[in-house]
Amino acid sequence: MKKFIFLSFYSLSLVSCVSSKMFNEIEGNYAQLKIDHSTLEKDNSELVVRYDSLRYHYGDLMSQFEKIEMELESSKKNFETLQDSYTALEKNSNAELQESIQQNRTLLDQIQLKESELLEERSDLDSLKNELASKIARVDELEQVIANKEALLSNLKSSLIKALMSFDGKGLTVEQRDGKVYVSMENKLLFKSGSWAVGSEGKQAIRQLAMVLEENKDIAVLIEGHTDDDPYIGDSKLSGNWDLSVKRATSIVTLLLKNNGVIPENITAAGKGQYAPLVPNTSSSNRSKNRRIEVILAPKLDEIGKLLQDLD
Repeated sequence: MKKFIFLSFYSLSLVSCVSSKMFNEIEGNYAQLKIDHSTLEKDNSELVVRYDSLRYHYGDLMSQFEKIEMELESSKKNFETLQDSYTALEKNSNAELQESIQQNRTLLDQIQLKESELLEERSDLDSLKNELASKIARVDELEQVIANKEALLSNLKSSLIKALMSFDGKGLTVEQRDGKVYVSMENKLLFKSGSWAVGSEGKQAIRQLAMVLEENKDIAVLIEGHTDDDPYIGDSKLSGNWDLSVKRATSIVTLLLKNNGVIPENITAAGKGQYAPLVPNTSSSNRSKNRRIEVILAPKLDEIGKLLQDLD
């Protein structure tokens, strides 16, 4: 542009017929063009600065976007992990809890169907939703109660093993199964043949057991007496193995209650006679295992029963 203007001016200066008025006008146009050029250069500089700033912010936004994408992917993986954990928890829950969860799912399906078909019945639908929320809350409470009961049983088993450690290998075992703790004591530790009087070593074991029960007052205790299938031969006070098993169970109860901290209402005595053997009565060793007292300890199920009843 500058070269064009300069050449124009130069050419005009060579023409002798150009008037001073035209020269002044051309000179004014040239000055204006210089001003316009300067303005354009300034605008161009500002646009370059703005372009650089936008490009910088674009790069920053892209970095933030990539970070958000990574966080989103991590959140998805965490959600999948939580979902897998919940699925595993459902599988490991007991039968009653599974049934309750299935009932809640069925109820939720019914609610979703009613939402699509009966939009005008909002009040009834809200009532069903509230009921479902209440049931879900009770299921959560039931899960927590069951978890607490399992923890209680584990602690109880540990306490019993520690308290009865000195009787290990003497016909006494402690194990946890089916939501209960079983303390099995063979008769050789407790009674002489045909007798229901507990010996000195057996009394010591019962005292140790009573001390643990004193510290666990929310435990239901079932004392079961068992015999082998050999006919009872004794005095006329007992009619047979069944009477003997009952008598032995009540002897254990009597000893337990000598500890004032043991609650009588928590204890039940029962005789099974020869009808619940651990192993077939085919040898003297097996018969010895079948002649036993089993102390079956379980958390009281009143709270769980009430929650299950509320879910019906």
